[in-house]
This record gives sequence, structure tokens and C-alpha cells, in this order.
Amino acid sequence: MSARERWFDRRFAFDLPNARFPSIVERLRGTPARLEERLRGVPLGLVTRRDGDRWSMQENAGHLGDLEPLWIARVEDLQAGRAELTAADLTNTKTHTANHNARPLDEVLREFRALRSRFVALLEGADAALLERHALHPRLKTPMRLIDMAQFTAEHDDHHLTCITELLHR
Repeated sequence: MSARERWFDRRFAFDLPNARFPSIVERLRGTPARLEERLRGVPLGLVTRRDGDRWSMQENAGHLGDLEPLWIARVEDLQAGRAELTAADLTNTKTHTANHNARPLDEVLREFRALRSRFVALLEGADAALLERHALHPRLKTPMRLIDMAQFTAEHDDHHLTCITELLHR
């Protein structure tokens, strides 16, 4: 398998037609199940084991939950007609200080599922006008529509699922 690209090195082409929005929403809806499936049966010592400075599998899962309020805020930014999307904490302070490894894995997964359900519900409530709005992504300096933000989030999910898979294979 080829080397995984670092998240902050990724470039995105936000050119999907809005007709693909329902498919992206389904992908996002499925992330909690994919995450749970990936971590089911992994021994606690392995799921919380770090590889040097890299997050453990459980910390990767916790990080996904940590970012759900950002994704929700960005939907709200578009709903409010703001010119720029809410900025992410690029240092991931929330994840670094959360001590996800000290929490029960089931709690981390339940929290992510609940937050993701709220995010998906917001996406499903989007009307045609909201699908056409755009706002500037603060780091990428590119305008994003709701489908672009949803695609970005799905790619972020897959990035961390891939990190978990790599840790499982070590």
C-alpha cells in the first residue's frame, strides 16, 4: 500500500454537482458504523497504544467526535450567510487535552455517533438555497458550498479511519 498523505498536505477540488449531495450525506451517516466495526474486538491495550507521537486508535476516534462541533458550526455559518466559515483549531488542542485513552471506548463511540447524527440531520434539512450558498474556508482560502464542506468532512473521516487501519497493521 502506498504512503498516506498528511492531512494538511491535501488539496481538494470542490467541483461535485449538488446532485451528489445525498451520496455524500450517506457516506457521513455511515462513518460511526465503519468506526465501530473497525474497532470492534480490538484489545484495550492495543486500541489505546500510541505509536510514538501519533495518536492511538481511540484518540483518532475521539478526534472525530472533537471536530463534530466545528462541522455543525460551519453548517450554521452557511445558514446565517456568513462570508467565512468558522476556523478550526489547527493545533488540535481539544484532542490533545481530552485524554480519550482514559475513557471507555464505548463512550467515545457513542458520543461520536450522537454528534454525527446531529450533523447529518442539519445536512438533511438543507434546502436548495442553502446548497447554493458558499463561504470562504479559512485555511484553504477557497469558497465552499455545503456539498464541499460535506465532502471535506467525509475525507477527514476516511483519513482517520486509515490512520486506525495503519495502527491495526503495526
